[in-house]
Amino acid sequence: MINRRSFLLGAGTLAMSQLATGCGGSQSETLRVKLLKNSIPVQVLNEFRQSLKQPAALDLAPEAQLKELFARLVSWQRPTETGNDKRLNLPFFQPKAPVIADLVTLGDYWLTQAIEQKLIQPLAPNKLKSWQQLPPRWQELVRRNDKGQLDSSGQVWGAPYRWGTTVIVYRRDKFKSLGWIPTDWSDLWREELRDRISVVDQWREVIGLTLKYLGHSYNTQQLDKISDLKETLLKLHRQVKFYSSDAYLQPLILGDTWLAVGWSTDVLQIMKSDRQIAAVVPQSGTALWADLWVQPASADAQPNSQLRENWIDFCWQPKPASTISLWSSAASPVLTSMNSADIPKDVRENPLLLPDAQILQKSEFLHPLPEASEKQYLSLWQEIRQS
Repeated sequence: MINRRSFLLGAGTLAMSQLATGCGGSQSETLRVKLLKNSIPVQVLNEFRQSLKQPAALDLAPEAQLKELFARLVSWQRPTETGNDKRLNLPFFQPKAPVIADLVTLGDYWLTQAIEQKLIQPLAPNKLKSWQQLPPRWQELVRRNDKGQLDSSGQVWGAPYRWGTTVIVYRRDKFKSLGWIPTDWSDLWREELRDRISVVDQWREVIGLTLKYLGHSYNTQQLDKISDLKETLLKLHRQVKFYSSDAYLQPLILGDTWLAVGWSTDVLQIMKSDRQIAAVVPQSGTALWADLWVQPASADAQPNSQLRENWIDFCWQPKPASTISLWSSAASPVLTSMNSADIPKDVRENPLLLPDAQILQKSEFLHPLPEASEKQYLSLWQEIRQS
C-alpha cells in the first residue's frame, strides 16, 4: 500500500520532477506554478497532463507557508527591497533575472494586500470555461476593486481552488470525564475549561468567533456599538492558556490544554495520527478561508496564457475537484454545488471537510475591513491581550 503522503507535493518530489521533465521536452510550453505544499495531489498533475491537446512541461515548486508565497510575490515585483546580495554594487556584475511563476497560491487573507501593493494582476473570467460553475460566494470573494475591497462589479483577482474552516478541536479522553463534548462557540466560556484552551493568535479569528457567539457577523464594522463585546472577550481571554498561530495544537496533543481553536487543514492532519483528537465545526457558523490561484503582476500576460487558464479550469472539473478534496485536507468549492452522490464518500461523510449545508450557510469569509474598523479591532485586541 502506497503511503497517502507520497501522493502529496513535498512528499512526492521525485514524482513531480519526472512530470516536469517528461512531458514535452525543451520544445513544449512550460507552466510554472509556485504553490502551497500539500495543496495539490500528484494524481491531479498526471490527469492534467493527459488532458492537454499538446505536450507541456509542468514546473511546480512548493512552499511550506502562505507567507513565503506572499514574500515571493513581493520579491518579484520589488527585488531591490528584498534582495541582500552585496554583488549588486559591483560594476560588472549582472544579476540573474528571477524566473517568475505563471501562477501562485495565495490565501484570501493576503488578497487585499497583494492588490493594494500591485503584486498581482486580474484574471479574465470570460476566458475561464468553468468560471460559471464556481458557486456565487466564491466568485464574490475574489471580485475586488483596485484597493482590494469587495466590489460586485470589480475585476476577478484570484481563482479559489480549495477552502476550509475554523474548527473546535478537543481531546476525547479529557471530555469523557466532563460528560459532554463541545458543539458550538458558547462552550469556550464554560467554567470547566478555565485555563484549558489554546487558540490561534489571530485577532480577526478570536474577535470574530466572539462576535458570532454574541449573534453578530465576523465582519461587523462598528465594534463600539456592541456593549458586551469587551467583557465577553475578557472572559474568553481568562479561559485561554496559550495563543499561537503555528503551535496551538502542541499543548492539546500533550494534554496541557483540552480544547483548541484552529484551522481544519491542520486538525485533519493531526486526527490521522492521534485517535484522542476530535473536532467539530461550530453549529452557529464559523470563519471560512480559501486558497487561490493568482497571477503575479510581473508575469508575462501573453506566453502560456492558455496553459494558465487550462490549469485553473481543470482544477474546477468534478474529478480533479474531488481528488483535491480527498487528498489535500481541504474541499474544492465546486463540491458545494455538486450532487451528493457524485462526491466521494470519504469527503461527503466527513463534516470537517464538507460541513452541513445549514452550518455552511451561517459561516463567513473574513472580508477586508475599512481602515477605521480595523483600528477598532486592533485597539481592542491589544487591550485584551495586555489585561
